[in-house]
Order: sequence, then C-alpha cells, then structure tokens
Amino acid sequence: MSSLLSHNKDQPRIRKSLSDSCPASSAAATKSLRHERLSRLSSSGSSDASNDTSTNHAESYFLRRENRLSARKKAEEETLNNDYKKMYEKALATNQRLKSRLETSKQELSMIQDQLQRAQKGGTSDCASDLLKAEEKESWGIKKRISDMEEQLKVKAELKMENQRLKDENGALIRVITKLSK
Repeated sequence: MSSLLSHNKDQPRIRKSLSDSCPASSAAATKSLRHERLSRLSSSGSSDASNDTSTNHAESYFLRRENRLSARKKAEEETLNNDYKKMYEKALATNQRLKSRLETSKQELSMIQDQLQRAQKGGTSDCASDLLKAEEKESWGIKKRISDMEEQLKVKAELKMENQRLKDENGALIRVITKLSK
C-alpha cells in the first residue's frame, strides 16, 4: 500500500514536469517516464500477485497510450506534409501561369515599343505624307468638279433664257403670219 501511495504522490509532480517541457522533447520525456515507472515497479518487488497484475495493466496501458500518441503524431505530420505538398503544387502552378502571362506581356510591350520607335523615326511619316497628298488631290478634284458644275449651271440658265426668247419670237411670228394671211 505504501508503494501505491508513494506512486500517487510522485505522479502529479511528473505530470507537471511533462506539461512544462517542450513538445519536441515529449517523446523523450515519455520514454524516461516509462523507464522510471518500470524501475519503481521492479524495485517495489513482486511481494504480492495483485501488485504485479496492476503493474502489468499499468505498463500495458502506458505502452498503448504511447503507441497511440506516436501514431497520432505521425498522422498529423503526414497530413501537414500533404497539405504543404498541395500548397506547394498550387503555388507552383500559379507561378507558371503568371510567368507565361508575364512573357506574353513582355512580347506585346516590345512590339508596341518597336511601333512607337518607327513612328518617331519617320517610318509612318511617309505614310502620313502620302495620305495628305492623296487628300489634297481628292479635294482638288472635288473643287474642279464643283467649278465645272457651276459653269454648267450658268450655261443651262443661259440656254433657258435663250429658249424662252426663241419661243416668244416664234409666237410673235405666228401672229404676224396669221394676220397677213387673213
């Protein structure tokens, strides 16, 4: 009974020391804790059979607990690794997509800069002067056609007046001829 009491007295102190330790050394602390328990249990001796069975149960409980904890940690590490792997792959795909867009933008920029340089050097000024000359020719041709039409309108107006004069003369002659024939 005294060994059980001493075992219970030591237990809170051990738990406190485990909670104070860092999580990285928890596996080492668990192993040392198990080793202490085993040494205490073996030092208390096998005085009675009930104590041995409780020791075996306690030992098997702690071994199972330790195995579960290590399995849980491995599972967490694997999920973290998988998450990091997925995140890395997603970031890699995003980087590739952005690099291709950047290359396309660079090509477009270089094309636009070439066009700008040609425009500034006068490559397009020849085209502009050709367009200007063509527009001048077209406007000169339109002005000539307008002046020709104005001339035709003047001639038409003169012809109308001449036609009217001839009609009037013709009517006068017809009246004179009818008076003479009576």
